[in-house]
Amino acid sequence: MKYLVATSALALVVIASPLAAQTIYPIDRAEILAGASFDFKVEFPGLVEPAAIKVTINGTDATAIFGKPGNFVVREDGKDQSALLLRDVSLSKPGTYRIEVSDGTHSRGIGWNVYDTGARKAKNVILFIGDGLSLAHRVGARLLSKQISEGKSFGKLAMDDMPRMALVGTAGSDSIITDSANSASAYATGHKTATNAMGVYADRTIDVFDDPRVETITSLAKRRHGMAIGIVTNTEIEDATPAAMVAHTRRRAAYDQIVEQFFAARPEVLMGGGAANFLPQAATASKRRDDLDYIAKFRDAGYPYATTASELHALAAKPDTKRLLGLFTPGNMDGVLDRKFLKGGGVSKYPEQPDLTEQLQGALDILARHDNGFFLMVESGLIDKYAHMLDMDRAVYDTIMLDNAVRLAKDWAKARGEDTLILVVSDHSHPNSLVGTVNDDMTTIPNTPLRERIGVYEKAGFPNYPAPDKDGYPARIDVSRRLAIMSASLPDHYETLRPKLDNPNEPTEKGDTPGTFKANEKYRNAPGSMLRLGNLPAMMSASVHSGEDVILTAIGPGSDRVSGAMDNTEVFRVIADALGLAAGAAAK
Repeated sequence: MKYLVATSALALVVIASPLAAQTIYPIDRAEILAGASFDFKVEFPGLVEPAAIKVTINGTDATAIFGKPGNFVVREDGKDQSALLLRDVSLSKPGTYRIEVSDGTHSRGIGWNVYDTGARKAKNVILFIGDGLSLAHRVGARLLSKQISEGKSFGKLAMDDMPRMALVGTAGSDSIITDSANSASAYATGHKTATNAMGVYADRTIDVFDDPRVETITSLAKRRHGMAIGIVTNTEIEDATPAAMVAHTRRRAAYDQIVEQFFAARPEVLMGGGAANFLPQAATASKRRDDLDYIAKFRDAGYPYATTASELHALAAKPDTKRLLGLFTPGNMDGVLDRKFLKGGGVSKYPEQPDLTEQLQGALDILARHDNGFFLMVESGLIDKYAHMLDMDRAVYDTIMLDNAVRLAKDWAKARGEDTLILVVSDHSHPNSLVGTVNDDMTTIPNTPLRERIGVYEKAGFPNYPAPDKDGYPARIDVSRRLAIMSASLPDHYETLRPKLDNPNEPTEKGDTPGTFKANEKYRNAPGSMLRLGNLPAMMSASVHSGEDVILTAIGPGSDRVSGAMDNTEVFRVIADALGLAAGAAAK
């Protein structure tokens, strides 16, 4: 294979390679969209002689297949390890590909499948992601928003009332338990990757931005069809799920650089919290480590800027608004239980935060003005954050909010003539289960232990939340018979079995040993409080993700691919097929 040698050394000393084989990216069994760009990399476990390297694809020299020579790195990161890298390559012909790599001593072979798509079926795609949405949250949302009597609910959630359904496996390339970065990246790219990584294969180099890249759905939609892009969340916009729609890094916490990548990608609509990393470091509330002002940069690039719900409504209503940057809080936005009812969290400081449904409506108004269609990702991201904090009431209310957004999107698509594929999915699950009810009426005997309030089987009965309002929200959560949603992953914490009416739950605080956490003394003297020893390492401050499959539901053109048991990378393929994104696919 031809290559360019990236070294200033005059000579190369070759040492015996360890027993480990070469690492090849994309990885074995990768499913690759025809025409999608990716970086090809081979990591050799030791120093190798360039002339000894042989890389073939289906028996043909890789240079001939990719149409360009590779870049050979003699000592990657200055260590006794060589590498071969080709940036921005693609394979346009569908089929099975066998990649063979040899350094003269050791060899390895892997396989890829390159797939085609049919003609474009959908003009638009809306991908809803309930971050951390578990089955317990879903059922809880139905029980509260639809109510139940004699074992039957009085209606279905909009996300459940869809003709296509599948189970989706969420494991990452490095673990059976995923995080929000690599799980969202699987939806956005069709490739597996490791924890904390998005839009890349996590390699061994020190630089967290030079890892082998894979093309995102937003890039493909723009490049192939000139589609508009929308990214909407109620978390920080730089957080893992929204960032994965465009970003390429193996460090999800690199918020400053993720903002830079958002600006380079120029999505037509970008809405959420996270203003702190758009502001220059001298500004109040800024978290940037430089003097760049990305709000000013977006404005200079033609983006109107909204900071409140009223500003969002006004800008979205203007017929000439085709782009929008909306940043409504410095950090995460507040959930619906605090915004509408309890006024906890940051609501007093930021009282005009839009609801997710308002963000969605504004995005639809703006994106519909683009003739080539759009791809829109909408995340209800605080479900996950509340589940981590064992704040199940807030998680359920934000699930109801997500469902309201799904209903809005379904009605919008129906009025247009069903040209929009709508998908609703979680990126991963939480180990939460609905085990019964918390029944304060069971504590007629003084000093009844906390656990005796849990009603199970027939003693669970039905919760007695008040009738929901028009948006599906009961006005009170501090009722005498409440849902008992429990987590199987716990840090040390004080259990109260009561909703947190002042602010979101904070189960832990920093421990006495650096890097550890202990039960938050704030709840020590709460009525009925009981210390629960956790089952997680002391370094964990909160509940963790779990590895169960998640539910995917779908409606609209292209949804017929959703069925049975699927891998999370296949969600990308559903979208790509609906939009006809493969090289050579006929346009609609």
